[in-house]
Amino acid sequence: MALVLFLIPCFVVGTDIAFSCQNADDFVGASSPGDIIIGGLFAVHSEMLHPEEEPIRPVIQNCAGFEIQVFLQTLAMIHAIETINNSTLLSGVTLGYEIYDTCAEVTKAMASALRFLSKFNSSEDAVEFKCNYSDYIPRVKAVIGASYSEVSMAVSRLLALQLIPQVSPASSAEILSDKIRFPSFFRTIPSDFHQTRAMTHLIYESGWNWIGVIATDDDNGRFALESFGVQAMVNNVCIAFKEMLPAYLSDSTFHTKVDQAIEKIVKETGVNVIVVFMRQFHVLKLFKKAIERNVNKIWIASDNWSAAVKISTIPNIRQLGTVVGFGFKSGDISSFQEFLRKLHEKPTENNKFLREYIILSSVCAHLEYHDFQTCIANQSQDDLLENDGSKPQFWRDDFLNANVEPGFIHRTMLAVYAIAHAIKRRCKDRDCKDPSAFTPWELLEELKNVTVIDNDKEVKFDSNGDMSTSYDVLLWKEIDGRMEIATMAEYDAEKGDFIFEDEEKKKDFLDLKKVQSTCSQHCRPGQVKKVTESPHTCCYECVYCPENHYSNQTDMDYCHRCNNKTYWAPINSTTCYRKTIYFLAWTDWFAIFLLFLSAFGVVLVLSICVIFTKNLDTPVVKASGGLTVCYIILFSHFLIFLSTVFFIDVPTEFKCKTRQALFGISFTLCISCILIKSLKILLAFSFDPKLQNFLKCMYKPIPTVVTCTGIQVIICTFWLIFRTPFVNQNFSIPRAIILECNEGSIVAFGIMLGYIAALAFICFIFAFKGRKLPENYNEAKFITFGMLIYFIAWIVFIPVYATTFGKYLPAVEIIVVLISNYGILCCTFLPKCYIIIYKQETNTKSAFLKMVYTYSSKSASSVAVSQVSLDSKSSSLQATITDSCKTENDSVNGNCYFQVPGQPLIKGKALSKSAAGTMVRKRVSSI
Repeated sequence: MALVLFLIPCFVVGTDIAFSCQNADDFVGASSPGDIIIGGLFAVHSEMLHPEEEPIRPVIQNCAGFEIQVFLQTLAMIHAIETINNSTLLSGVTLGYEIYDTCAEVTKAMASALRFLSKFNSSEDAVEFKCNYSDYIPRVKAVIGASYSEVSMAVSRLLALQLIPQVSPASSAEILSDKIRFPSFFRTIPSDFHQTRAMTHLIYESGWNWIGVIATDDDNGRFALESFGVQAMVNNVCIAFKEMLPAYLSDSTFHTKVDQAIEKIVKETGVNVIVVFMRQFHVLKLFKKAIERNVNKIWIASDNWSAAVKISTIPNIRQLGTVVGFGFKSGDISSFQEFLRKLHEKPTENNKFLREYIILSSVCAHLEYHDFQTCIANQSQDDLLENDGSKPQFWRDDFLNANVEPGFIHRTMLAVYAIAHAIKRRCKDRDCKDPSAFTPWELLEELKNVTVIDNDKEVKFDSNGDMSTSYDVLLWKEIDGRMEIATMAEYDAEKGDFIFEDEEKKKDFLDLKKVQSTCSQHCRPGQVKKVTESPHTCCYECVYCPENHYSNQTDMDYCHRCNNKTYWAPINSTTCYRKTIYFLAWTDWFAIFLLFLSAFGVVLVLSICVIFTKNLDTPVVKASGGLTVCYIILFSHFLIFLSTVFFIDVPTEFKCKTRQALFGISFTLCISCILIKSLKILLAFSFDPKLQNFLKCMYKPIPTVVTCTGIQVIICTFWLIFRTPFVNQNFSIPRAIILECNEGSIVAFGIMLGYIAALAFICFIFAFKGRKLPENYNEAKFITFGMLIYFIAWIVFIPVYATTFGKYLPAVEIIVVLISNYGILCCTFLPKCYIIIYKQETNTKSAFLKMVYTYSSKSASSVAVSQVSLDSKSSSLQATITDSCKTENDSVNGNCYFQVPGQPLIKGKALSKSAAGTMVRKRVSSI
C-alpha cells in the first residue's frame, strides 16, 4: 500500500513534466510570490524537442538535456532572493520570482518575455499595446538572465519596449554593450572584448601565433569570433582555420560538422592551440570525438565552459592535452553551498526544476559519477514517465556541490543584489508593497547608479552596463587521478596583466611555452621575417639582416638601419658597432719612420749650420752667399721638416690650418733665397753685356726675397680667411671613419703649390744657364739637380694624392715634402760640406783665385767668337781661328782678321793680358 502511495505522486510529477505547458502557469519553471516580482531566464535544458508530425503547429514543445550547472544558477537566484527577504535590506518589502526555462532556444525565451511584459494582475496575461508605457505596470520589475548572448539579444530588444531592466550573469557578447540597441541590458560580467583580449594576450605571452578556432554558429559565437579575430590581428596571432558548429544539437548536420572539425584539427599538424567558443553541450560532444581520435592539443576555454565539471570529468579527458580557460572572478559562496546541503528539505511544489532533478537522480541512481551525470543530461522530459514511474526517490548530497561553477553562481547572486539595491534606492520615499509604486524604467535609472559591495570592494555598472571585473585563469590539472580545475593566475582586465599568487603557479604558466604552435620557426635576433606567398603574416621565411642593418629581437618585421656615418653592422648582426676612427697616429710604424726622416733632416740642418759657422771665413762659405743667406735657407729647411709634424696624429683645426701654410711659406722662402743665389752666380760669371745688364737690374736680394715670400703669404692668408681648411670625417670606408684635413679649397691649394713651382722653374732656368761654372764651386749645377728632384717629386705627387684615400693620405704629402726638401738641401749644401771637410786644399783663397783666373782666361779668349752667331759646326773652327791670330802676323794694332768659308771677312779685337787680369779681379769681387 505504501508503495502504491509513493508511485502515484511520481506518476503525477512525470505527467506534469511531460506535458509542461497546458496553461500559462504551467509554463513557469519556479516561482514564489512577493511584493516585487523578478523574472528569471535560464537555459535549464540544452535543447527544445521538435515535433515529427506534419504540419508543424505553433505549440511550445518540451525540452531535453537537463543542465546541472544552469539549474544551480536558478537555485543561486532563489537563494539570493530568500537571503534578501530574510535580511533588513528592503525593510519589509519581499521579493518574489518567476523563473522560466529557455531551453537555449530564442523562440521559447521570447514566449517567456511576452509573459513578463503582460500587465500586472491581468487574468489573461495579455500584453497591452500602448504608444507610451511610462505608467504601464508589467508582471515583473526586472529580469535576471539569460544564459546565452543570442537569447539575451532577442529578449533585451523585447524588454526594451517597456525599459524593463535585464541583468545577465552569463551573456558576454560585446554587442550587448551597445546602449542604443540594448538600452535596458546590464550584466555582472565583462564583455567578450576583455575575454578575447585576455586570450590573445595569453597566446602572445606563450609564443604562439598559429592557432585554430572553433565556435558555435550563433550570435554569441560569431561575435566572439569577430572580436577574437581583431585582437589576434593586433597581437600578430594568425588563425589557421575557423570551424563553426550548429547552435542546436537537433540540427541534422551537427555530428557531420563535429567530424569535419576534428579532421581539420588532425590535418593541421602545426596548430597545437585551439580556442573554443562554444556551449557546454557542444564542447562535450566535440571532446568525446577528439578523445576517440587521440587528439592532443592545448585548448583555450571561453568563460562558458572553462569551469564545467561535467566536461572535466569525461573519461580519459587527460588524453586531450592541456585545458586553459578564463572564468569569471568568484566570491564567497559558502552560504549557497550550505543552501544546497539543505536543498532536499525544500518544498518542490513551486519548483519544477527541482522536482525534475529529483526524478532524474532517481532514474540514474544506479550509475557512477560521470555516467550519472551523463544519464541526467540525456533524459528528455517525454521519457520520464515511461522510464521512471517505479523509481524511488534518490538524493546525492555531494553531487550538486561538486558541479558548482563558482563564477556563474557568484555573478547570478550579484545580479540579484544589484537589483535589490536599486529597489532600495527607489523605495526610500514610497511604499513599495504596492506593485504600482514605481515602474521598471524608473528602476532602470536607479540601476545605472547602484553600487554593490563585492569581496569588500565597491562595484558598479559602467556606462555600457557592464561590470569590469578580473578573470580567473583556470588550468585543468590531474591530481590523484582526477582532473581538477585550479586557478593558475588572475587577469586584470583594466591593466591587461597576469597576476600570480606564487612561483609554482607562475611556473605552470611558463610551462605552456614549451608547446610550439607557430606557422614558421621564430626568427632569431639578426634575422628578419620575409613574407611568403601565404596570406597569413605568421607564415614567413627568416632571412639575415643585410650589412649595416640589425635586429635585436625575435620575429622582427624589419631590420633597423645603423647610423652609417658612425656605426656599421655585418650581415646577420644583432647590434651596430661603432666605426673605428683612423688617422695617422704617432704610434703607427709608418708615421714613426717619417718622423725619423724629419728628425734626421733637422739634425742634418743643424749639422750644416755648425759646419758653416766654424768655416765662416772660407771661400766656399763666402761663395755660398755668406752666413746670413745660408742661415735663412737652412731655417726654411728646418721649418719645412717641422711642418711634417702637423700631418700626424688626430687632425685639429689648428693643425689643418697650420701645416699647409707653414710648408708653403717656408718652401717659398727657401726657393726665393736659392733664386737670388742663382742670379748672383749667373751675374758673376756671365760675359754677355746684355745679360749682365738684365741681371744687375734683377739682382736685388732683399726686395726679391720679401716680394716672392710676401706673395705666398698673401695667397695663404686669403686661403685661410675665405676657404679655410677644416677637420673632415671621411666615411668612404664601410667600417671606419677617416679623420682628415679637408683643404677647404683645392684651387687655393693648387695656387699655393703652383706658385712654388713657378719660382722653382725660374730658379731652375737661371741655374741651368750657370751649370758650366767652375767645377769645384759650381752651385748652379747642384741647384739644377735640386729643382729637378723637386719637380719629379711633385709631378708624381699629383696623381698619387688624387687616387689615395685613407689614413695614409697625409703620409703621401709628407713623403713628397721630405723628398723635395732633402733633394734641395742635399744638392745645395752637401757638396760644400764635402769640400769643407774632405777637400780643404781647394778651400783656400789662392786655390779659389787660381780656379777663377783659369776659368776667366778661357772665357775671355772666346769672347769674340761668342759675339758671332754660329751654327753647331762653327765650334770646331774656334780653336783654329784663335791659333791663327796668335801665330801669324796678321794682327795689326791688336786686330785680328779671319774669314770663314763662304762668309765675308770678319774683323775682331783681341784682348790683352792686362784686360784679362782686370776681368778676373772684377769676377772675384762680384763673387
